[in-house]
Amino acid sequence: MPKLSRPDYYDLTRDMNWRLTYVSEKEAFPPELAGDDYGIPPAEWWKWDEPYKLTYREYMQNQAEKDTMSYSVKSAIARSHLFDQVDAGWKAAIAAHYGAIAIPEYQASFGEARMARFGRAAAWRNMATFGTLDETRHGQIQLFFPHELLGKNPQFDWAHKAFHTNEWGAIAARHLFDDMFTANHALGTAIQLTFTFETGFTNLQFLGMAADAMHVGDVEFGALISSIQTDEARHAQQGEPTLKILVRNGKKAEAQRLVDVMFWRSWRIFCLLTGLSMDYYTPLEHRSMSFKEFMEEWIIKQFMDQFRDLGMDTPWYWNTFIDELDWYHHGLHLGVWFWRPTVWWNPDAGVGPAERDWLEAKYPGWNDTWGKRWDVITENARKGEITKTLPQTLPIICNLCQIPIITPANPGRQQELDPYVTEYGGRRYLFCSEPCKWIFDQNPGRYAGHKTVVDRFLAGEIQPPTLEGALAYMGGPHLVGGRDADDFAWARDPVLAGTR
Repeated sequence: MPKLSRPDYYDLTRDMNWRLTYVSEKEAFPPELAGDDYGIPPAEWWKWDEPYKLTYREYMQNQAEKDTMSYSVKSAIARSHLFDQVDAGWKAAIAAHYGAIAIPEYQASFGEARMARFGRAAAWRNMATFGTLDETRHGQIQLFFPHELLGKNPQFDWAHKAFHTNEWGAIAARHLFDDMFTANHALGTAIQLTFTFETGFTNLQFLGMAADAMHVGDVEFGALISSIQTDEARHAQQGEPTLKILVRNGKKAEAQRLVDVMFWRSWRIFCLLTGLSMDYYTPLEHRSMSFKEFMEEWIIKQFMDQFRDLGMDTPWYWNTFIDELDWYHHGLHLGVWFWRPTVWWNPDAGVGPAERDWLEAKYPGWNDTWGKRWDVITENARKGEITKTLPQTLPIICNLCQIPIITPANPGRQQELDPYVTEYGGRRYLFCSEPCKWIFDQNPGRYAGHKTVVDRFLAGEIQPPTLEGALAYMGGPHLVGGRDADDFAWARDPVLAGTR
């Protein structure tokens, strides 16, 4: 047989659509799995066109090369002591990353597989098939790498364990990812996972993390994240052409709601993981920019460009989001550090004299707001009264994002400091923000009934009803983590002691 050149066969093989005659569109693409067709003619989906075109042969060759590179680097590093020399704060960052991301990467393959079967366009289904393979690989490699580090630190067992526990952070991540792709239809997954979450957040985050890892000296993690990011950049392209078809066919409002819901939900979990890592866990000498600067330069600018180019609007809560860049992750960091027995890594306080100067420079007013709280903690730590830096009970948790409710350190930044409330089905639900309440109110049947760790505690489902009982219920994160990453060296710093 004659061998065809790539241009001669590519479009035919990646776009094999056909008109259904034996079954209806709804039978082949049931709304529960494919998503509402919004009355868009089937032929409109034939115009779906991904910007990143790839054949199966090219895909396999590229992936083999990536795996060869990643595992070769790992093999070489395993014979050295580089990881032992990495900063304790950076170790906290990657331990948190593995526990929160490894299993969800595998779960994302379910969402990709759903698009590979129920995506309305053949080209979309073709791209999602590659995405299914991508996410399977990402789950496997991000379980293998931390498994090899178990001999150095038992926290890396939580890369696999976290999502099989009731630890509050794992519950928050599960709640988000189930909403985004595990229990989502194909259309929603394309808009909410590949456009909003991957294109808007994680693709650029992985670029930054890979660079930071190399600066810190964690070559192994840098190589791993780089190999994943290139996959993300490709299969994340499924969202934009899907969004274009919705907007072009008069369904902008429906597309806008999908984006608005998941942008806020993504921001919440992204802030928890990346905000803490960038501004507190990464060694000061290796910080290229603050978390706020990163968000402004990469995330916000990218979304603003995309919204404008696609004819979309910024989410209605945009001003709230911009305001939170100044304070929200600082509150999360203080809370995670204080409730550190509830997490599987050792949070790095990151508030030594030099770090505080940097935080004040990047976030003017930090010392007068968050710094005052850390002053009290520092004084107790310096006196050796460590029990005063530990919790005696549990915080209030948002019934939508499943993250403890945070309010600004300066009450003047927010009119209402009480939780936002909704009554539904005879139950009272508490929320950390107006957008979280709005998301719940948009579709209460999807979110009602779920209980936070605190809800379960108050309902008597956690026994004994003590902090120790709650920690055991969470899977015992304090048995491997939950200590200050630097063993309070920052509090004993003579410079700090002389200025407080």
